[in-house]
Amino acid sequence: MQVSVESGQGLEKRLLVDVPAEQVTAAVEKKLQSLARTARMDGFRPGKVPMKVVRQRFGEQAKHEAYGELIQATFYQAASQEGLKPAGEPSIELREEGADDSFGYTATFEVMPEITVTGLSEMAVTKPVAEVTEEDVDGMIERLRKQRTTWTEVDRAAQKGDTLHLDFKGILDGEAFEGGSAQNVPLELGAGAMIPGFEDALTGAKAGEERTFNVTFPEDYRAEHLAGKEVTFEAKVLKVAEPTLPEVDGEFAKSFGIEDGTVEGLRAEIRKNMGRELKQKLTSMTKERVMDALLAANPIDVPKSMIEEECARIRAQTQQEMAQAGQASKLDLPLSLFEEQAKRRVTLGLLLGSVMGEQNLDLDQDRVKATIEEFAASYENPAEMVEFYEKNPQQRRQVESLVLEDQVVDWLLSQANVTEEQLSFSGVVGSHV
Repeated sequence: MQVSVESGQGLEKRLLVDVPAEQVTAAVEKKLQSLARTARMDGFRPGKVPMKVVRQRFGEQAKHEAYGELIQATFYQAASQEGLKPAGEPSIELREEGADDSFGYTATFEVMPEITVTGLSEMAVTKPVAEVTEEDVDGMIERLRKQRTTWTEVDRAAQKGDTLHLDFKGILDGEAFEGGSAQNVPLELGAGAMIPGFEDALTGAKAGEERTFNVTFPEDYRAEHLAGKEVTFEAKVLKVAEPTLPEVDGEFAKSFGIEDGTVEGLRAEIRKNMGRELKQKLTSMTKERVMDALLAANPIDVPKSMIEEECARIRAQTQQEMAQAGQASKLDLPLSLFEEQAKRRVTLGLLLGSVMGEQNLDLDQDRVKATIEEFAASYENPAEMVEFYEKNPQQRRQVESLVLEDQVVDWLLSQANVTEEQLSFSGVVGSHV
């Protein structure tokens, strides 16, 4: 077998392979023998058709099937001989058939890039740090109180924080417009649920009062026929209710499952949950910044075939998530929509794999155990969740992959130039949590 290599653009290679006549003849003959054992032809019993007849009837079929098997067998042998690592399946083109039964083909494919991770000592990474303060716990307790708000009907003018129940009708150019009317809907003043000016116009109203007022829809309003238009609303207040927040006491603590029924126990549990959430978010932010620095320091070419495969994987996952959310799972999402994300994933996968290989990083089983216990801690029965991970190899492998990735990130951080950025809890996790 004769082999030569030509280079194309980027990672593309062309492998020119010539398969010798004796190898082709042997393969075709083997295929004919196989066909002869099962051939059915009029006038002959199965398996008793003379080889001359088999050769005349099935010669071309045998040759093409033999070519396919020879290409499959010789391609990876030839690539290995030339020290090439194919990425994805090759595109095959037959070049020529010799008079002596030899034939040649050209295999066009991309190769895996040669990767050596460099520039780590010059990598600058800003590591976010934060802690849960007493004020953060106070803020969380206040949000929990608001979740348990009760409403009491009052006979007074409505003020910010109250909830009104009202009927209203929107009028544009003298006619009620679609979607502009509702009956007995609740509206919390100050919540910003309606377009600007709507809630202000109802502040001070009492139950039974009717008000007519004009407001202007925002220029970027989703309904184009209303965007930027001034409309008139006719509203009738049916009732006004004021909020009452629960006291932070033993009963309040017990309602959240605090066994000792103390406010101190509640605060401790809240702090622990907030700390777990904060740690996860900080880890995620740090990892993202390390990955950005690694990519910037190591620009590499990646095989298009790997990017295309990752695009297809992301699209399938997106469609599955859309289906689970009750959205249109049959939506034809173009692969180009996921190309940037896919390229990042593939590039990082190659770089991280190179680091793992160069540094001989072994999976830390103690860290795997701790990670599983951390995941399980947020469930009602942590021991049951730990057992679930232990009995499900696929789920455990996902955790192991995550831990190994975290180990690589930690190693990269140890090599990089790291500065800390002090942030608040809300600045990391978000004020909505």
